[in-house]
Amino acid sequence: MEAICVAETNGLPHLKISVKEETPQQGIMELLKALRPQWRADDIKIKVFTEGITNQLMACHTGGLWSGDVVLVRVYGNMTDLFLDRHKEMEMFQTLHQHGCGPKLYCSFENGICYEFMRGMVLEDALLPQPVIYRLIAKEMAKIHTIKPKTASPPQPVLWTKMSQFLHLVEESENGMPILSSLCLSEAASVDALTSEMNELKRRLGHVYSPIVLCHNDLLTKNIVYNDREGSVSFIDYEYADFNYQAFDIANHFNEFAGVNDIDYNLYPSLELQRDWLAVYLRRYKSSSGTDVTVSEQEVNPLYVTVCKFSLASHFLWGLWAIFQARHSTINFDFIKYAKARFKRYFEKKEEYFGM
Repeated sequence: MEAICVAETNGLPHLKISVKEETPQQGIMELLKALRPQWRADDIKIKVFTEGITNQLMACHTGGLWSGDVVLVRVYGNMTDLFLDRHKEMEMFQTLHQHGCGPKLYCSFENGICYEFMRGMVLEDALLPQPVIYRLIAKEMAKIHTIKPKTASPPQPVLWTKMSQFLHLVEESENGMPILSSLCLSEAASVDALTSEMNELKRRLGHVYSPIVLCHNDLLTKNIVYNDREGSVSFIDYEYADFNYQAFDIANHFNEFAGVNDIDYNLYPSLELQRDWLAVYLRRYKSSSGTDVTVSEQEVNPLYVTVCKFSLASHFLWGLWAIFQARHSTINFDFIKYAKARFKRYFEKKEEYFGM
């Protein structure tokens, strides 16, 4: 395989091939020639998935999509290297695969990665409130949260580093093409206002305890695969995976109940659903340490309150993300509308949640 050189990250193969966003087929065929030399070019089928709002994703196969060998090709979105650590992403891929929580990573290439196809259906938003589904998700998240760091030193939460990075990118975007004014939100009308708000958020959440665990950090429905035959769920796409606050990962997932394309916070999980979700999560989380798996109301209550508070950080983070994506992304998505919805919810719920 002349196209391969060994990457520095745990010996993972790196292919010196680029895949064009607009016309990906030639690059994909070059990748498959190296990864699956036994496949005949005339037999290869490519299915394009359209749900992503950061990257392009395609499934390549010679048989059926649901049987036989399938290679997923993910092409990174335009300018995403500005805010994503691709080496960290590949490290997370390998770590989660080693613990039975994710697909095998086959290789990286110049502007993307190839990895194993997880069989099942990508979740639709309407399925999230179903008990059989959300309980599986709660258990899987708890399983990931129990994965220990590889180093002896305690891990640091990625939240504030990532949020500061996003804010810096917003500032750069505003210098080139002002966007904040189009949000029509007085509290988020300038970079200075957002900086002040972020500092206040960090100060107030600094008084709220939440364990630092390995988190997915971006658990929207399109990053969850449900296998109804096995009765299991798997999480995919680890671009933001890293150690972070436990409550942030849960809160971020709860926020995703409202959807992405047309956010509707009437779909936010009910109090009853949240409490049941948290109880299931805590039982699985506690079972990994060998402690008593019974969960009391006294354990669910404080976690519920902490999750509510960290949901604010989720809104603020993705609001910032959407602002600079509005300038750089080539994906067909209304990032301004999305940013406005996230910031609006943040300011609506801020005092209510911090008052709990």
